[in-house]
Amino acid sequence: MTLPVIELSRVGRRYDDGPPALHAASLTVRRGEAVAILGPSGSGKSTLLNLIAGLDRPDTGTVTVDGVRVDRLGEAASARYRRSKIGMVFQFFNLLDDLTVTDNVVLPARLTGTARGEGDRRAAELLQLLGMERHARAYPGRLSGGERQRVAVARALMNRPALLLADEPTGALDTAAGQDVSRLLTDLNAEGQTLVVVTHDLALAHSCTNRTVHITDGRITQDVRSPAVAPGAVR
Repeated sequence: MTLPVIELSRVGRRYDDGPPALHAASLTVRRGEAVAILGPSGSGKSTLLNLIAGLDRPDTGTVTVDGVRVDRLGEAASARYRRSKIGMVFQFFNLLDDLTVTDNVVLPARLTGTARGEGDRRAAELLQLLGMERHARAYPGRLSGGERQRVAVARALMNRPALLLADEPTGALDTAAGQDVSRLLTDLNAEGQTLVVVTHDLALAHSCTNRTVHITDGRITQDVRSPAVAPGAVR
């Protein structure tokens, strides 16, 4: 049995006086799994992702990621946790347009105090791995949507995170670019990267994950594993 990367135990979160955004949610994700979080808008998907990322705190329950009790962290500790444990990929890339591709990718290493030479070597390695080395000196505005998402994935992997979180990673892409990103996520998971993808896209969920977790009205209503795919090895 591989050790859990994510352990959520009866997690609840309510905003203002509305109904619970998340209600008594329990979830375990083991190292090397690729999990899709599915549900309609307002179901609690983003709340779940924010709790795992330490961007929000639960009202009840516990959140543990790679041995860290995320629900107990203060603001500064949460920022350090995200830099060291989490890689995040967003729908709209969140790249800095005034930085080159290399500088965007290496930014997380700068924030953790990694030596410049070491960070540059890691960035070059990732850009080559993702087929983006020829764009190393380009600026994001000159890239296609699919290329920008590849740069965003490289940036997310910069500090060798225990967990890669992807929030609607193909939502701003055309079909061909979306399929390209889906294959990229599949390849990363095959190499052992633990992956959680929040998406409305069933095709993406089925193509690049081996488990689907459905959320409805803040409750986990279904958790289905693919019997054909076992969790990968440690990255």
